[in-house]
Amino acid sequence: MLQCIFLLSDSGEVMLEKQLTGHRVDRSICGWFWDQSISQGDSFKQLPVIASPTHYLFQVFREGITFLACTQVEMPPLMAIEFLCRVADVLNDYLGGLNEDLIKDNFIIVYELLDEMIDNGFPLTTELNILQEMIAPPNIVSKVLSVVTGTSSNVSDTLPGATSSCVPWRTADTKYAQNEVYVDLVEEMDATINRDGALMKCEVYGEVQVNSHITGLPDLTLSFTNPSILDQVRFHPCVRFRPWESHQILSFVPPDGQFKLMSYRVRKLKSTPIYVKPQLTSDGGTCRLNVMVGSRNDHGKTIDSVTVQFQLPSCILSADLTSNHGTVNILADKTCTWNIGRIPKDKAPSMSGTMVLETGLERLHVFPTFRVGFKMMGVALSGLQIDKLDLKTVPYRFYKGFRAVTRAGEFEVRS
Repeated sequence: MLQCIFLLSDSGEVMLEKQLTGHRVDRSICGWFWDQSISQGDSFKQLPVIASPTHYLFQVFREGITFLACTQVEMPPLMAIEFLCRVADVLNDYLGGLNEDLIKDNFIIVYELLDEMIDNGFPLTTELNILQEMIAPPNIVSKVLSVVTGTSSNVSDTLPGATSSCVPWRTADTKYAQNEVYVDLVEEMDATINRDGALMKCEVYGEVQVNSHITGLPDLTLSFTNPSILDQVRFHPCVRFRPWESHQILSFVPPDGQFKLMSYRVRKLKSTPIYVKPQLTSDGGTCRLNVMVGSRNDHGKTIDSVTVQFQLPSCILSADLTSNHGTVNILADKTCTWNIGRIPKDKAPSMSGTMVLETGLERLHVFPTFRVGFKMMGVALSGLQIDKLDLKTVPYRFYKGFRAVTRAGEFEVRS
């Protein structure tokens, strides 16, 4: 049972406090948490569960905002962490993003959402589609009306249709003139490449995202051609676990609209779709840098939105870097970003130039790590393939579509 939820900004300011039970949690616990975060650094932010002198704390960090939950009683820690992740996802969808200004500008809606999502310390309604029926998402019209009428509540006067449905995540009387289901495989590749060019780690985190607009209560089954490669699978509550456990088939009654059906990991991949080859040499107080980027073209797909970013070492006084494709920008905090865009087929993009070391240094002793970004449409780099999507219990035909996209996650090249 959670007793309180705090939303903290990047500076430690308490933006929102929501007491969940009759036992009030003093705000001083946030001061203790922030003191520990400052003294221990980034390693403290990576701890999902923290034992303070008076409370158990659970934290989730998203886009500069810390979601902090407190309790003094024993409870499953994964339930608290999953609930905080769900709160962050719901706010991101409601507000069209997640940052300090959006939270402050939509304080009332955030508070109303927490009122519906948790009751007396226990998670209650966490399905986005149902919450949108209960609480209207913010828009310009609602803000103008609240100013004119003086009312600030966005809560609907009627219960959502799912309260009378046999499944709590779907309205019973949903009707559409055209029935359609779209399935997206959205993946992020995490890779680490050492200074010798060897692939140290390469894995994919993926999500199966579904956008469903079907009349009535449809019963869908989704199967893959190679489900054995999947690891650490997590399902939406609509998925029946027994068909997956016995035959690796997803059987479910979908929520209405867009939702995340499942997430997964695929480990120990053998290659990446893009290569980055940095070369650094230094002598006589000057460092020469050359970075080459190219496509391995194993999948025959175009690689878009390619970026290479790295932090210049503190001992660098100035840098003069140019590229034969794209633009190079160096910010005041010594962050260098090379925006390549789409990799051309006729030449490999390269960036080169010189950097001046501070007085007294002959050679560079601290080498930067290059963070790479890219996007590939039409391919899931994990190798996962959808076999078929079938609709049961409903006699009419429906349109179905499938897409795949892969982006770079924590993709690092060491120099």
